[in-house]
Amino acid sequence: MVKNTTKNEKICKNVIFANSFFKRLKGLMFTKELPLNSSMHIKPCGQIHTFFMNYNIDVLYLDKDNIILDIDENLKPGKIGKKVKDTVSVIEFQGGKIEKSNIKIGQAIEITY
Repeated sequence: MVKNTTKNEKICKNVIFANSFFKRLKGLMFTKELPLNSSMHIKPCGQIHTFFMNYNIDVLYLDKDNIILDIDENLKPGKIGKKVKDTVSVIEFQGGKIEKSNIKIGQAIEITY
């Protein structure tokens, strides 16, 4: 589960954890969609791309304490995400999730598997 602890609100129920070299390398490439109530947590990760993806994604860039440093919304396929200083992991959601959940920079995130 991914929870916004600043607002005490659940963001999504299912988390795919990409923590090995090959899981991080593949990420969401070649997938048809990321289910609405799911996300991918990539750790360690400082920057992402959407090459070989078929849909837009929203991205949270997190520091070591899971504080949101920056956000990419509706990042289109074939793009490179931001390079954000002090990012240690990212969470990817289906495009539009950040706006719907009213997520903001500086909020704290809790991730449970």
